[in-house]
Amino acid sequence: MTRYGMVLDLNKCVACLGCMVSCKMEHLLPPGMSWCRVLVKEQGTYPSVGKTFQPIVCNHCKDAACVQVCPTGATNKREDGIVVVDYDKCVGCRYCMMACPYGARYFNAKRERYFPGKGVTPLEEASDKELQTGVVMKCTFCVEKIEEGLKKGLKPGVDKAATPSCVANCMTKARYFGDLDDPESEVSQLIRSNRGRQLHPEQGTDPSVYYIG
Repeated sequence: MTRYGMVLDLNKCVACLGCMVSCKMEHLLPPGMSWCRVLVKEQGTYPSVGKTFQPIVCNHCKDAACVQVCPTGATNKREDGIVVVDYDKCVGCRYCMMACPYGARYFNAKRERYFPGKGVTPLEEASDKELQTGVVMKCTFCVEKIEEGLKKGLKPGVDKAATPSCVANCMTKARYFGDLDDPESEVSQLIRSNRGRQLHPEQGTDPSVYYIG
């Protein structure tokens, strides 16, 4: 059985935000919404100061709290481990947002504009046609790319056309994607050799996103 997951190398991330930009363009996200974030923390005492970077995405948990609390079944987990939202079933109750330990969900309340009163950008025009309002949204691991790639015989995590945009466009190659259930996959080997760790393991959700470095 395939279970897709991601490995994030904190030693390689330089907070260029290329992942955020590629995610926003891939999914036509409105202002104020970023399914892919990089948290920046300053540490140390002058003159020995520095910054650490923490990339955050939906963790596509094996035992996802968001799935458990959704009253309509809009949030569900696929056989490949990817947690998705059926916008036609979502009623915008936002229970899933409260249940998520990682703050990875966003409520698309209404149409927002990047430049209010100054016209609509091509991105917004496309977004208006594709995105529903009054629903909760989140990272999907670019499931559409994965499915299209598989139809063409491509391998997610190896071929860019079948890999999440944030991974495919990471300039420092700090992001890896693949099958966690395959012990020979790159992600599985990285987790083993680098003692990969999950975010908030005490929550018992068994995330599919691991950190190394």
